[in-house]
Amino acid sequence: MSLVLAAIAQRARLGDGAIALSDQTSAFSYGALETAIAAAARDLFLWAPLVRPGSPIAVRLPNGAAWVILDLALARLGWTSLPLPGFFTDAQRQHAMADAGASLLVELSDAANGDLSIAGSPLRVTPLSLPDRRLPAGTAKITYTSGSTGQPKGVCLSRQHMEAVASSLVQAIGANYAGLHLPLLPLSILLENVAGLYTTLLAGGRYHILPPDQLGLADPFRPDLPRLAGAIAEQRANSLILVPELLRALMMVMTFTGIRLPDLTLVAVGGAKVAPSLLAQADELGLPVYEGYGLSECASVVALNTPSARKAGTVGRPLPHLGVAIREGEIVVENSGFLGYAGGQAHDGPVFTGDLGEIDEDGFLRISGRRLNTIITSHGRNIAPEWVESELTAQPEIRQAVVLGEAQAELSALIVPLIPGMDEAAIAGAVARANANLPPYARIGRWLARDAFDPAAGELTNNGRPRRAVLGARHRDFMEASTTGDLA
Repeated sequence: MSLVLAAIAQRARLGDGAIALSDQTSAFSYGALETAIAAAARDLFLWAPLVRPGSPIAVRLPNGAAWVILDLALARLGWTSLPLPGFFTDAQRQHAMADAGASLLVELSDAANGDLSIAGSPLRVTPLSLPDRRLPAGTAKITYTSGSTGQPKGVCLSRQHMEAVASSLVQAIGANYAGLHLPLLPLSILLENVAGLYTTLLAGGRYHILPPDQLGLADPFRPDLPRLAGAIAEQRANSLILVPELLRALMMVMTFTGIRLPDLTLVAVGGAKVAPSLLAQADELGLPVYEGYGLSECASVVALNTPSARKAGTVGRPLPHLGVAIREGEIVVENSGFLGYAGGQAHDGPVFTGDLGEIDEDGFLRISGRRLNTIITSHGRNIAPEWVESELTAQPEIRQAVVLGEAQAELSALIVPLIPGMDEAAIAGAVARANANLPPYARIGRWLARDAFDPAAGELTNNGRPRRAVLGARHRDFMEASTTGDLA
């Protein structure tokens, strides 16, 4: 049986009325949540004749109580779930459903009465006439990663290993940190689904969901920062999961407005390398930020700094259920639970992450970059661009940065300033401060300011990460000629 469902049932038997799940209109105690999951499972089972054995159910819903209850109802039935991120294009959604061979699509209904009603939300259920696809045995969830190139790939994971990650997080952090968790990332992202939702419920906390507009995240690429900070403060959130860019944005508004968030006890940050200087600034603002590391193939989290075990410059110790080793500089993960990709061969054995790192004498994991991203300058220096980029984006004037320089004598940077059209002297000052934290061979020699990277031109992945190959090809002339300070 699912560990999360068992934990909900055990807490429900206490009968103490503790709230497990809430949003802007409703609240579910652990007992009420257990009842709602059972009811949703019964209603879903009416569609069983249209569900091909092993075929996933595609879920396209925004963050809300309905998403949570549907996800756990699918777990109760033992059916495979295929969450579809809201930021996917229509073509990517269609690709994911076809690639995984989905039987049904569940989404919000335009009508007042849908085919299914969960937590007051009318849902439409659409049968899909798609060919069967081979999925590894034991697949409980398929998560599609946008990646940096090509079509999204469907990572197949078992429930046992997703919940092993959540259980390890509770063990490493401590259940006493379970308070009110406020999700800022989409639940369709594995990190929020496993490390946010499942971990909170296993630890007996409250998972409280607000719609994006109330969080100031209606446009995640241009967040309303005062609204975001105000929502965190008003809800008295105890824990958050952030990507580094959102952390920087939150810190900026705290610096300029003087707002403080004393109720926060745990802010987990991952998704990209975080500069030590940014973490030091977070400490000064009273933000309890703990950097971690993971990947979808390992069910979201591999290592995390915690309140009881934290070391600056590292991503923490590996979770207790995993075996992590370094082979020829590459991070390799044993017992990851990765079953394979949708439509591909079943995976057996360790996951070779493609990330470069080392484990220190105290067991903390340090990330230096991606093997495929490593820049080799004309001086023969090997440089992880993520390292340099983290120092650049630690400066408040810089929102995004991409470092280039393969076979060049010096490194170049494409820089998106915090404010479009920012004065070039301010950007130059930020680059100079970043360079002061770097050795001479890793300093930025030339930079080019861009008001933004263009997702329509393929310069960004769907979750907002720059595509290095696309940007490098577009700006090849810049790399080969001195255009310092020009504005593109």
